[in-house]
Amino acid sequence: MIKLDLSNTINPIPFKSYAEEVKKIHKMINEKTGLGNDFLGWTTWPKDYDKEEFARIKEAAKNIRKNYDVLVVAGIGGSYLGARAAIEALKGLYGDDKLEIIFFGNTLSPTYIKQVLTYLENKKFAINVISKSGTTTETSVAFRLLKELLIKKVGKEAASKAIFATTDKARGALKKEADEEGYETFVIPDDIGGRYSVITAVGLLPIACAGCDIDQLMKGCRDAMNDLNNEDIFTNPAYQYAATRDYFYNNNKQVEMFVTYEPQYTQIGEWLKQLFGESEGKDGKGLLPDSVTFTTDLHSLGQFIQEGSHVLFETVVKVDSPLLDLTVPHDEDNLDGLNYLEGKKLSEVNEQAFLGTLKAHVDGGVPNIVLHVEKLDEYNLGYLFYFFMRSCAMSAYLLKINPFNQPGVEIYKKNMFHLLGKPGY
Repeated sequence: MIKLDLSNTINPIPFKSYAEEVKKIHKMINEKTGLGNDFLGWTTWPKDYDKEEFARIKEAAKNIRKNYDVLVVAGIGGSYLGARAAIEALKGLYGDDKLEIIFFGNTLSPTYIKQVLTYLENKKFAINVISKSGTTTETSVAFRLLKELLIKKVGKEAASKAIFATTDKARGALKKEADEEGYETFVIPDDIGGRYSVITAVGLLPIACAGCDIDQLMKGCRDAMNDLNNEDIFTNPAYQYAATRDYFYNNNKQVEMFVTYEPQYTQIGEWLKQLFGESEGKDGKGLLPDSVTFTTDLHSLGQFIQEGSHVLFETVVKVDSPLLDLTVPHDEDNLDGLNYLEGKKLSEVNEQAFLGTLKAHVDGGVPNIVLHVEKLDEYNLGYLFYFFMRSCAMSAYLLKINPFNQPGVEIYKKNMFHLLGKPGY
């Protein structure tokens, strides 16, 4: 569950002035009448999801965990960010799970691609390729190279059993190939865009393969769906958060800095950057989403946040209980002067760092929103995912833009295709 703390926004947020507009937008979301309404399937997905496919996801995950050393997830943008954020948040960065998960197909870097392929030469690996069209350049190039290596290692028949395709239910290059080659397939729903797809097979298969409980994740989503289906801004924290963002945007803030206090949550910041950046960054509007991991980044961007130009506010995703903990030991010589911390848990030290930083930044004129999460297990992460998606839809509609398209993304592709000599460009 999430507790929204707005006591450090410096100025009180005038929710009363948003109340009627929020009610109108809430109705528009539920009735699917606004801009981009064809992509509002995620709003009810936590109860409407395909139960048969969900069972197949769990069976496929069992198969992959039993028979392979590595799962390579080939996808870019919304096809991998949510899954990576979830797996790292739930398992940590150096977990001891028997199945290693590698994210691939999200770059055109020749060095990275070659190094991963070389690493896989001596691994028994499966592939989860994720693409609605099957023609996304970064993912398709990577998948072509992965297939070549896999077939070379195990033969075409065994390779086909080791490839799992998450794609369109009926059309596209990847769907056609999957049907011809016999890959097991999972569906990217037509009415759910990539950055909202972590709660579909796009995210659920890799998350289940990591040994995470996707039943609990979906239960968290479902409870959030029920709790946040509420037009009243005075009692709906998702809409309060959206209105607070809008208030800052309209009062000379250009940047929202997402803050976490654990390295394993860094990818949550990356997922949030795509969710809000692609949803709101259009028509010359929108906050620039950025992210930092404290206390690490206090030693780089901390100075700017504290005393630089006042262009930003912070949204802290504060998980109150860590996955693991340990105690600061005694040192006889005490040359580092840290014996005053002796016997304290690192979680307590990290908590005081959070409180000290919060006070410093607010005193320095930087408003802070704090989202408290008691612990980040599967249930709470599912709740958090849905909370941000609902908030994002409201926030974008307050800007009077389409939250679900991304026309600007296509421009670089067209230029790249022309330069590479692709027919028709």
